[in-house]
Amino acid sequence: MFAQELVLKQRAQILHALCSSGSAEHLERVLDILLAQGELIWEEYQNIQVQGRALYANVRQLLDLVYTKGVATCEFFLAALKQVLPEAQRAGIFFSGCCSNLVKKEESQSTSTQTLLTQRPSLVSKLQSCIDGALEALVESGHFTSADCDEVLLPVHPPSHQARCLLDHVRSKGESAAKVVLHFIQESESPLNQEKLTPPKEFSKYQKKLSSSVSAQSCFLSSYGGTSHMLLDEIYTEGQLELAHDCVDLKGALELEDIVGMAGTVNKEADTVLVSGEAGSGKSTLLQRLHLLWARGMALQEFLLLFPFSFRMLNSEQRELSVQELLFQHCCWPDREQEEIFQFILDNPHLILFSFDGLDELKQGFSDEYRVCCPTQCAPVHILLFNLLQGNLMKGVRKVVTSRPEAVGPILKKHLRKEVLLKGFSPSGIDCFVKKHHSDPTVAAKVLDSLQTNTALLGLCHSPVLCWIVSECHKELIGCGEGSPQTITDVYLMILQHFLQHQSPLKSTTGLGWLQEHLKTVLHLGQLAFKGIETSCYIFTDTDLETCYITEKDICMGFLILSNYMSSIHSKQYEFLHVTVQCFFAALYIVLSGNTDRLTIPKLFEPQDIRETGLSSACFWVCLPSTNQQERGMERESVAAETPNLQITATFVSGLLSHRHQSLWQHCSPSAMVEKKVRQVVKCLSKGMHKHFKSIPQPVEGEKKSMHAMPGFVWLIKCIYEMQESKIAKDAMSKLEVDHLKLTYCNIGPVECTALAYVLQHLNNPIGLQLDNNSVGDVGVEQLLPCMHICNSLYLRNNNITDEGIHKLITKAIQCDNFQKIALFNNKLTDACTRHFSLLLKTKQNFLSLRLGNNNITAEGAKQLAEGLKFNHSLQFLGLWGNKIGDTGAEALASALEGSKTLVWLSLVGNGVGSAGACALAKMINYSTSLEELWLTENCITRPGVESLIQSLERNTHVKSVWLRNNVLSLEEVEEMTQRESRLVF
Repeated sequence: MFAQELVLKQRAQILHALCSSGSAEHLERVLDILLAQGELIWEEYQNIQVQGRALYANVRQLLDLVYTKGVATCEFFLAALKQVLPEAQRAGIFFSGCCSNLVKKEESQSTSTQTLLTQRPSLVSKLQSCIDGALEALVESGHFTSADCDEVLLPVHPPSHQARCLLDHVRSKGESAAKVVLHFIQESESPLNQEKLTPPKEFSKYQKKLSSSVSAQSCFLSSYGGTSHMLLDEIYTEGQLELAHDCVDLKGALELEDIVGMAGTVNKEADTVLVSGEAGSGKSTLLQRLHLLWARGMALQEFLLLFPFSFRMLNSEQRELSVQELLFQHCCWPDREQEEIFQFILDNPHLILFSFDGLDELKQGFSDEYRVCCPTQCAPVHILLFNLLQGNLMKGVRKVVTSRPEAVGPILKKHLRKEVLLKGFSPSGIDCFVKKHHSDPTVAAKVLDSLQTNTALLGLCHSPVLCWIVSECHKELIGCGEGSPQTITDVYLMILQHFLQHQSPLKSTTGLGWLQEHLKTVLHLGQLAFKGIETSCYIFTDTDLETCYITEKDICMGFLILSNYMSSIHSKQYEFLHVTVQCFFAALYIVLSGNTDRLTIPKLFEPQDIRETGLSSACFWVCLPSTNQQERGMERESVAAETPNLQITATFVSGLLSHRHQSLWQHCSPSAMVEKKVRQVVKCLSKGMHKHFKSIPQPVEGEKKSMHAMPGFVWLIKCIYEMQESKIAKDAMSKLEVDHLKLTYCNIGPVECTALAYVLQHLNNPIGLQLDNNSVGDVGVEQLLPCMHICNSLYLRNNNITDEGIHKLITKAIQCDNFQKIALFNNKLTDACTRHFSLLLKTKQNFLSLRLGNNNITAEGAKQLAEGLKFNHSLQFLGLWGNKIGDTGAEALASALEGSKTLVWLSLVGNGVGSAGACALAKMINYSTSLEELWLTENCITRPGVESLIQSLERNTHVKSVWLRNNVLSLEEVEEMTQRESRLVF
């Protein structure tokens, strides 16, 4: 009930804050928000806003009404107050622990009149600058008279009040009047109307032509769906979007349009937004969806023109171009007035959007050494692109670029407006995609059932491209029983078999002979893929295909598709279904062909060393050794750009050379050659791991030995898992001697968790495993269970874990003697998870630390935890920062902890704890012989609560500090109490 208490206890302060300016504006804005959220009905609003009554009286009326409506309305009121009041006026008012975020209300309303209420705050804001125009539209439509207009335009009222008056009048006139004013606002928001622009005569024709072209390119799924012509509308499934940097302004999930919005902006001067994600995470498809929505007028309508580019396509551009040529030749050519249209683009850059897909596929590495500032100056395309992304060219034009994270170095990052992370499918996204992919619900249900029985495969399906493969191969999947795919290589072998056998179903070879039957096709496609990977080439001409002896029959297998970007009537150009498919065929070629260099595998696993040795493209490098410093600088950036595809290829090579697949190669390649390549891979993995272990610094005296793993370490772990050789895992882990393994911000998802558990379970000594700020999720938690016995602590902050994942984790943890600490700050936990933690506390009498901050635990959850704490005799640290346990929860915990002889640190920061809770905690302090720190910052504690704490501290000299910043205390009270008790920290 603390929200109600805050409203009641701070009534005088709130009254002063809303009235001190002498203007009713702050009160009216609060009322607008409460109307929009549905916390006030129209009649209640009218009873508060009585014309002629004193402002103080109206505010008192609102305070009375809000208090009687209960906790939820009080929370909304406080949140609205916090949003509306300037910082100076809200300084003496406390909101901590009680405010709900003001999330935009779901629009289920069917009438325009209702929209006037639900969108009232934004409508008031929009109308202030165009009231005369809105009145004119209402008069012309016959809804308003001149008397109505005079009433709205009273000169004593500010524009915001006039806007509200207009909306109130429109509401009384009915539905048709509401439609007129909403239509007027929508029209006035159009950039052309808004800025009174005068584009060239041919502009609207060009806009339609460009829009039509973008729509045609975007309506079918362009990447792995190329073989089946899937409509994007029918198959598109949203991935998980997150901001790379925390953003307090963002309420709710990140939406598609937020990519170019203000949320998460870290550099307002920059124009480039990066969407980064691993291969197969859905970056191209996301961009395609944005293009389609823009072309249909359903999103991004603040941009009049959208120019889409593909780095893969631009790789083949050999000419020097100007920006004008780049736009018109590569996107859409204006039929007339080219110069005038381009000048309009230059004059209005904020109305233009560029998108660039696949920075990681650009042959040249990003560099800021060559500057081009003139849009008519010709330059090599990559130089043009670098200057566009930096903002040297077309400053003010918003640019969205997609890339794998490894390809984006610090040189480019300093030019980014913000970075958005694409994390693939959520569990519900997998479910949605499979159901969309199969029109027969029975088949979809069988596929989903198969995934639920194989959590390793379910983890793989968080990657959209792997989810498509699994869904496409549903017959093979459902029929494989215990032989269900476990690794990424298994999944790609399944799609290989699926495509090969479906092209010749009548004479398909049974058993393992299917690869031998199609060996020539596989080697031809593999050679093409291999040459492409080593030269950063992803689009192939007829000549390229002929060089690798690829026939029309090979093309018909379905792994190569016509390139959307480059093909024409006169010239066909091809690309692999997906870049990962190209990497897979390159790996097949390396494993099965006898024509590769003996150093191919070693150099594949050490791409960073290629420049140092100056080796040629036969060992995965395209450029000749450089002769000047500038070229060498660009080459170093280029290494980073190429590494991801080399690593994917190396991962597949590891998986293909697993002993589990040896029978598949028996009649396809000499066994001695395959065994030699196996030994090469094992040696490379051992050498790579040893290199990481050597870099571990010696610990500072008194601290544990810690290893902060780099992304390359995670990749090597995945390669070991793909080989499925426990001996290699054991050998690697026998040399890892650390107490703490830190893998924060390493893009750890369910796939990586599976590999980590497979390898880490072979450690000799227990470790602390820190996986903060990744994408582990519930599926990833389940994948970690095999290595739980070797973990003495587990840190999973900010990983989208829910109560379901905790249930599985705790069930396993109870059985693990070493397990003593867990941190789950900022996940999606509710009271339901506390039942499992209570059992853990009762069962494990060596458990030391439980941190559950910033979740959704209330007083009920605190009571559950208290039941476990009563029986626990080991816990030293308990953190519940940023939950909602209130006084009732604090009382339950305090009662349970009265007898604790081990608790050293307790945090209840930001939990809505009032004086009743503080008094209960004071009683706990009376009995405690171990407590050193108590954190009660950002709560609702008043003087009586602090008095109780002071009295307890007088009896307990063991406690070192009690933190009480940002509670409901005056400056005078804080000063007085600090003098009385120095251990209170305000």
